[in-house]
Amino acid sequence: MTREMMVRIRPLKLEDTKNIVCWRNKKFVLENFIDRRSITDEDHIQYFVSKIEKGFVKQFIINANEVDIGTVFLRDIDGANRKAEFGIFIGEEAYLGKGIGKLVIKQILEYAFNELDLNKVFLRVLSENKRAIASYEKSGFKFEGCFRQDVFVEGKFLDIVFMSVLKEEW
Repeated sequence: MTREMMVRIRPLKLEDTKNIVCWRNKKFVLENFIDRRSITDEDHIQYFVSKIEKGFVKQFIINANEVDIGTVFLRDIDGANRKAEFGIFIGEEAYLGKGIGKLVIKQILEYAFNELDLNKVFLRVLSENKRAIASYEKSGFKFEGCFRQDVFVEGKFLDIVFMSVLKEEW
């Protein structure tokens, strides 16, 4: 399956806006997000100009067997403290559960630790997203803590789990 699948990442381009907006607004993607608001092309273009072009976010398109299927990013890159927040989503449902995320995480951590010289990559995930937490653990992320009832989403308070991986552990 994934052994036969060619998975790579490439830098996000403005021309990827339609895919990003389509993927980001899909129900199966949004239900695992902390911020569940839909986005428009204009929202993404403004984000691209203010965050990606200015270097605050390093974002990539995930490509599996020559098909663009999602995105992975490092945001809030803190050069002084050598850390950034990680995020990923696969927007093509047929590619879920195939081990692609683990391959992409390996690539983005290589980039974070070797190219950006970061010391720490961390993430936030809803505590109810057990599948993602298990995947992150398999990829080397360690549990740091849980912020109880940290966000109010769709009428209820939800816990946020913090996880990270350090350069020396990776």
